[in-house]
Amino acid sequence: MPPRCLVRGSISVSSTVKDFVLPGQTISSTNLAKYTGGKGANQAVAIARAGAIVDLVGAVGQDGFWVQDELRAAGVGVEGISIAEESTGRAIIQVNELGENAIVLYKGANYASLPVQTIHPDTTYMVFQNEIPLASTVEYLTHAASSQISTVFNPSPMLSPEELKAFPWHQLTWLVVNAGEALELCRALNQEVQDTSKRSAEDVATPLILQLSAYMPTTNILCTLGADGVLANFTLPGGPKITYLPAAKLQGTTRDTTGAGDCFTGYLVAGLMRLEKKHATIDDYVSVLRRCVQAAGMCVEKRGALASIPFAADVDARLNST
Repeated sequence: MPPRCLVRGSISVSSTVKDFVLPGQTISSTNLAKYTGGKGANQAVAIARAGAIVDLVGAVGQDGFWVQDELRAAGVGVEGISIAEESTGRAIIQVNELGENAIVLYKGANYASLPVQTIHPDTTYMVFQNEIPLASTVEYLTHAASSQISTVFNPSPMLSPEELKAFPWHQLTWLVVNAGEALELCRALNQEVQDTSKRSAEDVATPLILQLSAYMPTTNILCTLGADGVLANFTLPGGPKITYLPAAKLQGTTRDTTGAGDCFTGYLVAGLMRLEKKHATIDDYVSVLRRCVQAAGMCVEKRGALASIPFAADVDARLNST
């Protein structure tokens, strides 16, 4: 049977408004869009569109049956989605003219108490974020580690310093963070942080990645740098390997960065699943990374979250044309 991924994560109804609101300011929105979101849902859809089999475990309220239908139509297994008494989670996303975003979350059903579900026997990967109770994440992570299931953690929004120190990093196979999260994580783990002023994104991220790798030597670490690309440290039999890839060239202008990180993570997981039955080399991992970067670049060319996640055929066509 082909490999399968389980995403234990959040499902939200997202509403997007234009422009950032400043303290004490009232603005008028020129647009209001409502759509399925949440980092768990976004990453599950990205995995499906990248060509892999994925199940999503989460919760919606009685107001969220249409969300289940939308996820099912996107190719995501929804049998693990529970109906909770709480209303479906909410996310208010502000997007400015440069395509940058600011997000306000309401937990809702994402924090409903859910029992651990039966894991499909073909599951080889589990993916987590931080929009559900941390205890549930750790519970699934521990099960995965004891079952030789590879794990991917994208700790966004970032955990508290106390939670970061107590987290079982030794059970984690892949860590995906952005530069700000990497800096926060290093500080919480009492790692030395150098002055980051007047240096390139790659130069800033490299010592952070090395310090995190020393703290969690068996974990592969990827640090996304936005418009500056991505930096990765792969743990390979011959020793760790630092790799940098620039961002993909956009067609047109950046329209909306919402969901780009989730798109990157989804394509990463799908790519890793393809490598499961072979002895992957650094070239294999770089190839996966290149596809992730291209997919994330195409994601920011469109507005929205789920709607902007590209399909595998389109990503591969863009890669082949460059």
